[in-house]
Amino acid sequence: MSFTVRKLGSALGAEIIGLDLTSTLDDGTVAALRAAWSEHLILLFRDQPLTPRQQIAFSRCFGELDDHAAIPKFRHPEHPEILMVNNLETATQKRLSVGRQWHSDLSTTLRPAKGSLLHAIQLPSTGGDTMFCNMYRAWEGLSPLLREWLDGREAVHDMSIARETRLQRTESELEEIRRRNPPVCQPVCRVHETTGRKALYVSEMTTSHIDGLTMDESQAILEHLYRQSTAHENVYRHIWRKGDSVLWDNRCVMHIALSDYDPSEIRTMHRTTLMGNPSGRLAHVS
Repeated sequence: MSFTVRKLGSALGAEIIGLDLTSTLDDGTVAALRAAWSEHLILLFRDQPLTPRQQIAFSRCFGELDDHAAIPKFRHPEHPEILMVNNLETATQKRLSVGRQWHSDLSTTLRPAKGSLLHAIQLPSTGGDTMFCNMYRAWEGLSPLLREWLDGREAVHDMSIARETRLQRTESELEEIRRRNPPVCQPVCRVHETTGRKALYVSEMTTSHIDGLTMDESQAILEHLYRQSTAHENVYRHIWRKGDSVLWDNRCVMHIALSDYDPSEIRTMHRTTLMGNPSGRLAHVS
């Protein structure tokens, strides 16, 4: 089954044209899609409304899926492979802020996500975009001396330090989050197991500090790394349309969900999460 690849930006991203995601894909087509994913890091599929079953079936072309047992509150009631990414909690009618800082999915676990596929179900009338950045280029753009110093070091990733989490939770709730999801150390420079390329692996949402340095010592270095990662020329901004599906590689891409829309409007997305290889270790944080 043939398809066309159209680049979306110079840094990353490509649209796949001419492929029906609801059909059964042959091995050759899947191999070609995987190759395009490795090359472009993000794949966009336009105007294809998918049922949960169809999204799950297509996502499995790229690997094993997470059942989101760690966050049952947001799982689809009939399909645990689907994570419902909403700005409104149905049970409580509470407004939610999700993914408002740059991050890589599940970096705070010992099995970070390999990839994620987000499907647009309901969108605000304007805004609600998602931005992505190329972490290969972020690493390669650092000076050789800084790369040498960082390579082999680890950074601590902590779910409880995310800005929206700290704003919405009490100190006792934050302690419970840390108890259930203890901070982990991940390599600052991560080697992609498929391409062999090195990617920067720190994020403003979850990285607290570089292991072995104090918070103050880490801050200036991390701020520089964040600026390097999200420089304009390293970013693709996706303007969603209903029926869009975007697949990205969490091993070499960070993303951020923008709050550039009327909060009274509903934004509903369905996410499947590809299980990654084990990575990191539990951190010893006082």
